Amino acid sequence: MTDDALVVDIEHPLPPFEQIRRGILAQLATGILRPGDRLPAIRALATDLGLAPGTVARAYKELEVAEVLHTARGAGTRIADPLPAGVAVAPAGDLDPGLARLLAAPIAEARAAGHGPEAVLTAVRTLLTSAGGGPAAAGTLDE
Repeated sequence: MTDDALVVDIEHPLPPFEQIRRGILAQLATGILRPGDRLPAIRALATDLGLAPGTVARAYKELEVAEVLHTARGAGTRIADPLPAGVAVAPAGDLDPGLARLLAAPIAEARAAGHGPEAVLTAVRTLLTSAGGGPAAAGTLDE
């Protein structure tokens, strides 16, 4: 997992554990994380994000309850494989990993701010169009 793609804004009204939870789900939806991928240890991720280990543990626990994560002693915490129904995951091979890493942080920030997937897609399409990409460039997000 690329820790730099997770963004936690301490000033945001959404609790940090929820920002982490949504960030992991966003990484699944963008293809940065795939079923079976191993996540960082709780203490390591907490240190990287400047948070208490209990905050990361709560995010992981909520994702375990939702059957998105699976933790096994000695094997660490991994993305469930298969994932439960309703969890968005990018189709394998359809996404450039470099592009996914580039966009993951702003998408996670937008999701942590409470914007849904459709609102994020609409904003990206609008920005692509206004940046001179034209409607054809904006439409490529649907492919």
